[in-house]
Amino acid sequence: MRILAGKYKGRVLLPPPQKAQTRPITGRAKKSLFDTLGPYLDGAVVLDLYSGTGTMGIEALSRGAACCIFAEKDRNVVARLRRNIEDCGVGDVSTVWCGDIPLTLRPRLAGLDRGPDVAFVDPPYVDTRHWNWSKAEANIFAPLANKLADDGLVVLRTPKGVELPESLAGLTEFRTKTYGGMIVTLLGKDDD
Repeated sequence: MRILAGKYKGRVLLPPPQKAQTRPITGRAKKSLFDTLGPYLDGAVVLDLYSGTGTMGIEALSRGAACCIFAEKDRNVVARLRRNIEDCGVGDVSTVWCGDIPLTLRPRLAGLDRGPDVAFVDPPYVDTRHWNWSKAEANIFAPLANKLADDGLVVLRTPKGVELPESLAGLTEFRTKTYGGMIVTLLGKDDD
């Protein structure tokens, strides 16, 4: 796991502990995704939900994001996330939210002065395969849609075979890419 481009290019990140449910994104998929996200990252506020050890958020910071909020539930993974943030020297532009994301996201987002320009949503595949999409919409996507910048993006990573609703709290799909057994869906606000 390493940073692919930008200020911190080449920095090696600690991987998740062996028993963690996180799955770091492959280098090829990450490069392709960040090539697409490039124009959205300059000066961006980034939210990395289910961040694992921070590979997506730190890559965004390396490529020009102003700050990143990392959210992760697993305390063992959070310890490695904090080390990666420290080792990359991005502590001054990073915030870590530890805890259950569906339970805490709405009040935490309400406390932000500025909403995210880019939000990564990357829950464990075991959860996503059995997600109750109406609960996910109410607890994750609705708070995101309410706080997301007008031209902001939500980047959702799911395993192949998971069917997404047509709209999640007014966020609709405008691009999807498949990488092996993984699907990355970019969602934005409806123009209506």
